[in-house]
Order: sequence, then C-alpha cells, then structure tokens
Amino acid sequence: MRINISPKLITWARERAGLDKKVLLKSFPKLMEWEKGERQPTLKQLEHFAAKTHQPIGIFFLPEPPEVNLPIPDFRTMTATHYRQPSPDLMETIYLCQQRQEWYRNFSRIHGHEQLAFIGRKQLSDSVTQTAKEISGALNFNFQQRQQAGTWTNALRLFVERADKSGILVMASGVVGSNNYRKLDPEEFRGFTLADNLAPLIFINANDTISAKIFTLAHELAHLWLGESGISNMRMEQMPDKETERWCNGVAAELLVPMADLDSVYNKKNDLHAEIVRLSRRYKVSTLVVLRRIFDMKVITGKTFWNTWNEEFERLMNIEQRSGIGGDFYRTLGVRVSRRFTVALVMSTLEGQTLFRDAFRMLGIKKNDTFYEIAHQFGFKT
Repeated sequence: MRINISPKLITWARERAGLDKKVLLKSFPKLMEWEKGERQPTLKQLEHFAAKTHQPIGIFFLPEPPEVNLPIPDFRTMTATHYRQPSPDLMETIYLCQQRQEWYRNFSRIHGHEQLAFIGRKQLSDSVTQTAKEISGALNFNFQQRQQAGTWTNALRLFVERADKSGILVMASGVVGSNNYRKLDPEEFRGFTLADNLAPLIFINANDTISAKIFTLAHELAHLWLGESGISNMRMEQMPDKETERWCNGVAAELLVPMADLDSVYNKKNDLHAEIVRLSRRYKVSTLVVLRRIFDMKVITGKTFWNTWNEEFERLMNIEQRSGIGGDFYRTLGVRVSRRFTVALVMSTLEGQTLFRDAFRMLGIKKNDTFYEIAHQFGFKT
C-alpha cells in the first residue's frame, strides 16, 4: 500500500536533517522519484524515512512543510545556516536541556535554594570591562589560575568546574542525548544559554575545538549576566550584527584576555606569530583570541590581522582535533550532563522523589545497573 503525501515534505525532511542525497539513496533508491512526485512510498518505507530524518511520521501527512521555530532567541550571525530551519538535532538538544532545567528549577525550589543574584544584573549599557571582572570574581576564575592549569583542556575543565560551583549548569556534548550516531554540527551552533535565577544552563557544542569551547563558555556567561536566553555561533574574527552579541563578545574577550594586562606585557618588537604563541600560553586561550585582542589594541593593521588570522586558523585546524567528550562514560557524565545536575538528580531518585524512568531519560541511560554505577561514581552509597 502506497501513501499519498506531498513531495515537498520529503525534500523538506531531507534538507532539514542535513542528509546527503547520495547517502539516503543507498537506503531509499526511489528517493528522487518520491521528491518529484513520480512515485509514492509504502507505509513501511515512510516509517523508515521518518526515522532516518528524525521526524515524527505524522509530519508527512500534512499538506505543507511546517514552519519550525527555535524556542529561544536566535543570536547567530547571518550565515547560510542561519536561513536554514533548525535541524532536528538542535531542536531535540534544546528540548532535552529545557526538561533538565525545569527539573532542576523544581528541585531548587523544594530544597530552598536562593536565587542567583548575578543573573540579569547587567545591561548592554554597562561596562564590558567591569562585567568581565564581576564574572571572574563570581566564578573565582582568572588568568593567573589558568596559567597554573597547564593546558587548554585543563583550563576548560577548571572553567566548567568554577561555573558549576557558582550554581550554573554547564553541559557539553557533541551528540543528541546519548546517541553517538547523531553528531551536533558546530557550524549550526556553538552553544546556547537558558537563563533562569534558579537553574541557569549553558550548553556547549563539544564538537568544536578546545579553544572555541573556552570562548563559547565565556560568551554564554555574558548572556547570563544579561539574563537573556539565546543560541550563538560566534567566532572571534566575526563582527556580530546584533548589539547583544557584540557586547557578549566583548565581555568574553576581556574575561579571557584582560586588555590592561595585555597592554602591559605585549612586546611589539617581537615577531607577531611568536608573540601570539607566547601570550596564548600566558592566558591559556587560542592564539586567535590573542590575535583579536592585539588587533583591538590598534597596534596592527586590518590587513596584517586578516593575513595572520587565516594562516593561524589553518595551522590550528591541522593540529587541533575536533572531538566530542571522549573517554569513560561515567567519568565524563559530569561534563556532558553537568555534575551539579547529575548529583541532584541521583540524590532525588534514590530518595524516591523522582521516578527512575524520568532520571533515565534525562541522563540518557536505559539500565538500572548503569544508574547505580553512576550513583557509586558520584559518591552515593546504594
């Protein structure tokens, strides 16, 4: 039995999922005929196609493709991905984080947690420099401490830990939930913020480079100080077209590379490349972030900046792997799902206040043994 559906829906689902035609044709040899309306799929084929494109099958019985809107403000720059409807991977990631946030908000209310005073305490008219100092103070995170971290990876880990201790849920993952076959595309988004006085949440796309993740976390923290939720895809070389993003970029840059300190240690007589490498070790940030800050000092020309940027970007891409959160499942859970969130959820579940099925869904697990091992790894006696 063949199902009479609009060919537009087949094309829409394929494009929204970001799947290549050649790849899909291996599973659906008649795909082009479906899209042209020359042939209709069977119910079984349609169910398979819906699963492959991560769409509910009911979507395909609509007369026209639906308009899919992000549930949070979109602060991404005007690139090709900006015009494309948000992918199912992105939408499902936001929905999962919203569910986790709602749970933690209720948990905080039950346990009498105080609202976080720093959420929404700043406005776009406030000083970028002063805001960066306040964030650094609230997190107890400055460049001297980053110097002691040793590596970018350790610096990022310390950054996340300090944000977690301050009351912020920081989640970094490169896949949808726990599905390792559904990779998140950093070109679509690098991170997003869900602002809340009790359960502020920052999500970082872990498929980005280490240096980019450090900048994304700093950028999203600035969003929390504004009290604004939103999704971003910012890079240091871009000049944002939205005032909010320009302000958050400025705060992030000042937080990571304070201009006053940079001005005191920058050696203009040194070779530019050697200098950005030296300073990147000092601040434990990418050479690209340092390069941008030097350009902000107005000591190099735009031409020099762009030539050096392109050379350095290519060099970094050759040596710095893009990877998700690898390693042991239990060891990395506190990074992927937030240590603060995981501890609260496990405690609530063991006390009988949260259903096991809800805990399993939010942690992305299926077995009791896995849950109890998580509890053990996080210090609970069961």
